[in-house]
Amino acid sequence: FKEVNEAYEVLKDDAKRKRYDQFGHAGVGSSAASGDPFAGFGGGGQEFHFDFGDLGLGDILGSFFGGESGRGQGRRPNRGRDIQTGVEINFEQAIFGTEVNLNLDLEDTCQHCKGTTVEPGHELKKCDQCHGSGQIRRVTRTIFGNIAQASTCPKCSGRGQIPEKVCSLCQGKGTQRKIQKISLKIPAGIDDGATIRLHEHGEAIANGPKGDLYINVRVKPHKKFTREGDLILSSEHVSMVDAALGTQIEVETVDGPVQMKVPAGTQSGTDFKLSSHGVPHLKGSSRGSHIVTILVDTPKKLTKEQVKLLEDFQKNGAKKGLFR
Repeated sequence: FKEVNEAYEVLKDDAKRKRYDQFGHAGVGSSAASGDPFAGFGGGGQEFHFDFGDLGLGDILGSFFGGESGRGQGRRPNRGRDIQTGVEINFEQAIFGTEVNLNLDLEDTCQHCKGTTVEPGHELKKCDQCHGSGQIRRVTRTIFGNIAQASTCPKCSGRGQIPEKVCSLCQGKGTQRKIQKISLKIPAGIDDGATIRLHEHGEAIANGPKGDLYINVRVKPHKKFTREGDLILSSEHVSMVDAALGTQIEVETVDGPVQMKVPAGTQSGTDFKLSSHGVPHLKGSSRGSHIVTILVDTPKKLTKEQVKLLEDFQKNGAKKGLFR
C-alpha cells in the first residue's frame, strides 16, 4: 500500500505531479503523505487487500503517464538491430593479422527511398491519427479517478508524420533484405574469443541509424604452439648426451626456423627465451617472446656396451661430484 499511497498523493497534488514529471521518483519519493486513500472505500468498514508484488511507485505512475516513468523524456531514437556472428582463423592469422570477407543476410537501407519510407517525389505529412504529436492519449477510469494515459501512436510509430505515398519498392518498410559483403580486418595479436565491433554495420531501420555488428573471433588450436598472453610456448626434444654435452638445435617459430644454443648440462624442463618471436601487442609495435621448453629424452633400450659405459660414468661421476 505504501507505493499506492505515494502514487495517490502525487496524482492529487499538482505540485508533486510536476516534480515527478521533471525528476521521476526521486522528486517525490520522500515527500509522500501518510493519509489513507482507501478510507471509507467500499463502505461498512470492509477491508480490501491488494497484492502489487514488486510494483513500485515508478511503475504505477509510469503506467499512468504513458510508460515514460514520469520523467518527461522523449522516446529514444530508433536504431537497427545489433547482429552477432563469428569467424574462425588459424593461429598464424591471429598472430600476424588477416582480412576476411563476410557475407551476411541483413536488412539494409532501401535504395529507392533511402530509408525514409516515402516514394521519391512525395513528402511526409502530419499523421492523421495522432495529429502530429506522436502519441495517442486516452482517459482511463481508476480507483483514483479519471487518469489520462499516453501511448506511442501505432500509425506513425511516434514520429508524428506519415508518407503522402509509401515507397513502391519497400512498401513503406524503409529496408530491404539483401546479402551484404563486409571486409573485416583482424588486427595482429588478437586472442581467441575476442569480439570485434563494427559501428552501424548491423541491420537497418526506417528513419534511424543501423545497429552494430559484433564478430566473435575463434582461433584454431596449433599442432605445436600454444599461447599465454603475448607469449608463444613450444617444446623441443634433445638426447641425454646432447643435454649433457651441449648442442645447437633448430626451433620452429611463427617467423620460421631459428637456431638456438642448448648449453651443456641443460636439465629437462629448462625454458629458453627467443625474444621478439612471440605475439604482437595490439597497441604498439613490440612483440612478446617465444618460450622453448627443453625435454631431455632418456633412452629406453641400451646395449650391453652402452650399459657398461654408463655404469662406469656413474661411478666416476659420483667420485668427482659431476651429479651434484
